[in-house]
Amino acid sequence: MEKNTDEQVLEQAGLRVTAVRLLVWRTLRHELHDAFSLADLEEALPTVDRSTLFRTLVSLTEAHLLHEIDDGSGAQKYCVCQHDDTRHCMGHVHLTCVRCHRTFCLPNIAIPSVPLPEGFTPEETEYVVKGVCSRCAMK
Repeated sequence: MEKNTDEQVLEQAGLRVTAVRLLVWRTLRHELHDAFSLADLEEALPTVDRSTLFRTLVSLTEAHLLHEIDDGSGAQKYCVCQHDDTRHCMGHVHLTCVRCHRTFCLPNIAIPSVPLPEGFTPEETEYVVKGVCSRCAMK
């Protein structure tokens, strides 16, 4: 089965393909491999202004091509949905290193089911494990 081109992915997500969206999407898919923040994207694309990058991240998130991660760092982080059907990028576990502050997705590990009190309807679930990554552990 052939992989979709970056343009096709944007189109299939219902987004109009623009030069900036395509540049950002290619950068996210092919250069930023862990969770990233707006500041990380700014560093990777210094010629694109911050507000344009932010609006593009919002569009990609609303199109379910990215998911947001609240890792407790105070900076919103994002990650490319890794599933073939990005509209079903379900909740999964994330790891955050307390030393280097990188956050990693574990897309194959689902958030465990939590029994909730009667009448409580969850709208969003974050599951972040904090610790020391292997790279920092070797230092």
